[in-house]
Amino acid sequence: MALSDHILTFGQYMVQQRGERIHKIALDANLTCPNRDGAKGMGGCTFCNNASFSPNGRKPPALSDQIRQGKRAIAKRTRAPRFLAYFQAYTNTYADAARLEALYDEALSEPDMAGLSIGTRPDCVPETVLDLLANYQKRGLVVWLELGLQSAFDETLKRVNRGHGLREYEKTVAAARKLGIPVCTHLIIGLPGETERHYHASLDTVLTLGTDGLKIHPLHVVRNTVLAAEWRRGEYHPLEMADYIRIAADLIERTPPHVVYHRVTGTASKDILLAPAWCSQKWNILNGIELELKRRGHSQGEFAKLPAASEEILYAA
Repeated sequence: MALSDHILTFGQYMVQQRGERIHKIALDANLTCPNRDGAKGMGGCTFCNNASFSPNGRKPPALSDQIRQGKRAIAKRTRAPRFLAYFQAYTNTYADAARLEALYDEALSEPDMAGLSIGTRPDCVPETVLDLLANYQKRGLVVWLELGLQSAFDETLKRVNRGHGLREYEKTVAAARKLGIPVCTHLIIGLPGETERHYHASLDTVLTLGTDGLKIHPLHVVRNTVLAAEWRRGEYHPLEMADYIRIAADLIERTPPHVVYHRVTGTASKDILLAPAWCSQKWNILNGIELELKRRGHSQGEFAKLPAASEEILYAA
């Protein structure tokens, strides 16, 4: 058996929808973030070192070169014939619509590109950008809007210096869904001050608001971040791998079977990762989640249930 026997993976979903494997190629468009340039704050989130998710650092090659490199890397692991341009690094809707359209068109002009997946913040998706994405979708292209919420608790978001709250996420999800743009929500497990109660409540909240996809991953402590200083002072204690595997399995069981899991873990490269060390071991984590679900005899949606109306959306003070 494989993990895909227990959950609806993005790869499975693409085969169902498009009849072929479609793989994301992570791209860096050399954009920035309102939480770094002073518009919302300075220094970014307390856990953010962009090298932990950017494949090319802060002086990226041309998009065409990144795409060619991505295709070569993917060819070693899979035979996917088509690709999505995954604008991943920083905030990929944080520019005027004309500039964004030029970037997206440039990526889509490369051979075998089936569409776009746009990673961004929920407070940086104006109507003009949503209209732009909707137009790509009308052309028959795959389009996903990936929103980095991380937690549904405003207290947590403030603590990690996100610069936005849950209300911005709610507004953007509603606007995207009105246009038929699928949303993938990012949630981090292990944020400072949070417990399993928070993880389950965050999941309930985004399911209630209507997310179409999910990405979950453990919090990494990486170099050159505020979180790294907190960890060194003993103010932050990362999750153990066994705990993450158990929690991930719990959340998967409670996720309706139609919601697409784009990712169930995340890793950081060893040159910047400080803790926990197991966050460099992607396949150990994936295999662990699969074995845990197999041990339970459960799959995605086993205990899926939306919260009661009085508990639907959490706005923590």
